[in-house]
Amino acid sequence: MGVNLPMKVANSHRNAFTRIAQAIILRQAIESLETSNVTIVLGKGRPRMDAETKTDDKQAEATLQIRRACADDIDYVIALDERITGLAKPNYWRDVIERYGQRRLEQRVFFVAESDQHPKSILGYVVGEVRAWEFGSGPCGWVIALSVDPDARLQHIGERLFEAITEEFRRNGVGTLRTMVARDNPLHMTFFRSEGMMAGPYIQLEKSIGMPAKNTTER
Repeated sequence: MGVNLPMKVANSHRNAFTRIAQAIILRQAIESLETSNVTIVLGKGRPRMDAETKTDDKQAEATLQIRRACADDIDYVIALDERITGLAKPNYWRDVIERYGQRRLEQRVFFVAESDQHPKSILGYVVGEVRAWEFGSGPCGWVIALSVDPDARLQHIGERLFEAITEEFRRNGVGTLRTMVARDNPLHMTFFRSEGMMAGPYIQLEKSIGMPAKNTTER
């Protein structure tokens, strides 16, 4: 014999099941970090840490410096990107450092993260720029790339880089931030959603035009 629950009780049960499902998904995402090259930094609901880990994280964050990239950083950036993506792109990054690190700095941003605990290395970077009137869009800040050294994950580096580029865009009069995330990259999606980003008003469209694939390995 069926039981008809009052509406408030039914809603309460439904909300409880929803919270359980969300907790399971979050737990799976955190566990998957152990085998992933992608670093995410969660806002609320970070995994519990013992006192020693919390102290280490605070010390690492205290020595973390976010600054504009310079020509001396390029080899470290190239190596970090190759380590994460598995593809060396030296010509691409040399062009990026020239365009985003040396020209039109009021509209372009290339920040790197470094720490006294890891001298002569770059722990992460973020690249972006202010774009206007593409596809009818008003001025907005675009995050083009954001990566963190896999060995430095869960130290708030991604969060600090995101906050730095957000503040730079805001300082230049921009009130909207955009980026693109691959559909099959839930960790990147989790990171940007944890920073308050959500679906925007535009839809990406594309079409294969039958061009033969080129060798993407740079010399």
